[in-house]
Amino acid sequence: MDEGGGRIVVGVDGSPSSHRALRWAAQQAKLTGASLEVVTCWEFPVTYNWSPPYRPIGVDLARDAHGKLQRTVAEALGDDPGVDIKLTVVDGHAAPVLLDAAKGASLLVVGSRGHGAFTGMLLGSVSDHCVRHASCPVIVVRGAGDKESGHSGSSTHELFRPYRRPSSLLGRASSWFPSIIVATR
Repeated sequence: MDEGGGRIVVGVDGSPSSHRALRWAAQQAKLTGASLEVVTCWEFPVTYNWSPPYRPIGVDLARDAHGKLQRTVAEALGDDPGVDIKLTVVDGHAAPVLLDAAKGASLLVVGSRGHGAFTGMLLGSVSDHCVRHASCPVIVVRGAGDKESGHSGSSTHELFRPYRRPSSLLGRASSWFPSIIVATR
């Protein structure tokens, strides 16, 4: 389906905001003819900056993460998402994993939990890092009309209006500031 629409990368961690980001990215990929790369990552848990020199027998965090990613995509997009999807599971921290995956992409889409002193007003640390360092435009999809974001604005389906040209994407997204943040370099 990548008929000149490029590649859209979306980060998914299982949170409600990442589900919204996945749905937004899939809709944008359909509208632009882009392919969709859905990225999740995992890290072996460490304790006090120390990780064991071995991996426990029978524990496969990559396999578990891939299974969870498949379930998340199926829940968010259904059986026929109408777009070419590549699932990517990487060992590492979310911010550098997403930046690496977004190299050469036409767009990076992330959700934002915005946990901080003013929950719902700030970008999360991963989305903030991506906005500041990505080599492509970044869309941060925040909560729309839910308790998580503290925003009582438009419903999520209104975010899926067609964005065929980058100029219309930027123009429309800016009017939805509490729900979508657009960052370009």
